Amino acid sequence: MNLTNGTLLASLLAVALVANAVPLKTDPAKSTVSASFKQMNVPVDAKFTKFTANIDYDPAKPDAAKASVEIDTASLDLGDPLMNKEVAKKDWFNSAQFPKATFVSSGIKAAGPGKMTVTGKLSIKGKTSDVSFPLTVKTEAGKHTFDGTLPIKRLTYNIGDGEWKDTSMVADEVLIKFRVSAAQ
Repeated sequence: MNLTNGTLLASLLAVALVANAVPLKTDPAKSTVSASFKQMNVPVDAKFTKFTANIDYDPAKPDAAKASVEIDTASLDLGDPLMNKEVAKKDWFNSAQFPKATFVSSGIKAAGPGKMTVTGKLSIKGKTSDVSFPLTVKTEAGKHTFDGTLPIKRLTYNIGDGEWKDTSMVADEVLIKFRVSAAQ
């Protein structure tokens, strides 16, 4: 093989590798991100209405998967316009200064059929921490559905400053639940 053939072969291999690493396209109509918590010991469920999820996933190579999620913090819908405006304020998400919450995976490991363990960095309101959570994956007709729940402590991210640090009013524990539907 001469240099020209070797260069051509290397280029073709690079193109093939890039072609296999094409990110999945998220179906926003079938994808959700929500937060569940307790306020005065009453369960509250709220949805984020604006978010993007980027997933590189090949079922044949689950350990090579990568994911990132970006959530518009002002899009939390608690079912009441006044409450929605309140959580965007400085004491809660401070959406004017911190408009996005982000998650970027650093590792995704197979944990059995249709199961994975995801690790990465979660950043909310200028605070970043390492997180880990289980994930299930279902694949049907070339479409993948990723389901998971990430438990966090809201005070770790300064969500609820001032009088809202009192966890008897709003619990510290929050479950971020998500379902992302995606295909190539």
